[in-house]
Amino acid sequence: MEELFNLTYKEEVELLKDEVDFESLGDEKYLEHPDMEARLYWAFCRPNGSREEQIADVDPLVSIMAFNHSKLNALKRFQLIHKDVIEKENLRVKIRNRTRMLFRSLVDDDFSELNQVLDLVPVFLPVAVDQLKNGRKWNDILADELEATKFINKAQEFLDDDFKNALYLKLPNFEEIDNSELKELLENTIAKKELVHEVILNYYQEKTFEWLEDCDLHILQKKALEKMAKNLVA
Repeated sequence: MEELFNLTYKEEVELLKDEVDFESLGDEKYLEHPDMEARLYWAFCRPNGSREEQIADVDPLVSIMAFNHSKLNALKRFQLIHKDVIEKENLRVKIRNRTRMLFRSLVDDDFSELNQVLDLVPVFLPVAVDQLKNGRKWNDILADELEATKFINKAQEFLDDDFKNALYLKLPNFEEIDNSELKELLENTIAKKELVHEVILNYYQEKTFEWLEDCDLHILQKKALEKMAKNLVA
C-alpha cells in the first residue's frame, strides 16, 4: 500500500519529525484530515502505532493501514476495523500477515480472547486452526478447558488428528504433575465435565491411565485416581 502515499504528505511529515511534540502535531494535522491520503500516511508512520479512530476510519484503506500498524490487542482491532475489510476478500488479504501474527498470539493464550475474536470474525477460523497446528509456540500458557471446548465446537470441520495433537499441547503435561496435582485436575474437571468437550475428557482419561501405569503409588491411591478417571467419561 506504500505506493499510495502522496509525496506531498511525506515531505510534510519529514519536516515535523524534528519537533519535540512530533506525534501530537501529526495527530492534530492529520487524524481528521479531509484527504484520505494524508490520513493513510499518518496511520503508516505515527511513531507509537495507530490510534483507535484511525482503525475506525471511514476509508477501508486507512483502516487497513491503521490495523496493521496498531499496538492494540487483537480483539480491539477487529472491533474497530472497517466492516468492508472483513466482508471483502480483496481487502481482507491486505491484513493477512498481521492477522496471522495476531492469531498466533491468540492461540498461545488461554483461548478466551481467541473465541471472542472468532465470534466477531468467523471468516478467520481457518487462520486460527492453522496457527494452532503449525504456528511456533511462544509461551506455556495453558488453554482453559471451557474456552478450548468453545474453540473445538467452532472448528468441528477441522477436527483431525493434527488438530487434536496440537490442542493437547495446550493442556496440562501429565509427565510434569504429581499425584496431588493430578487429583486436583481430575476433581476440577469432573465438577464441570458436562461443559467440557469429549476430546479433552478422553485425553485426560487416557493420560491418567498412562500416568498410573508408571507411578509407584499405593494400590489404594491408584484405585482412587483410576475411579476418578473413569468418571470423566462415564
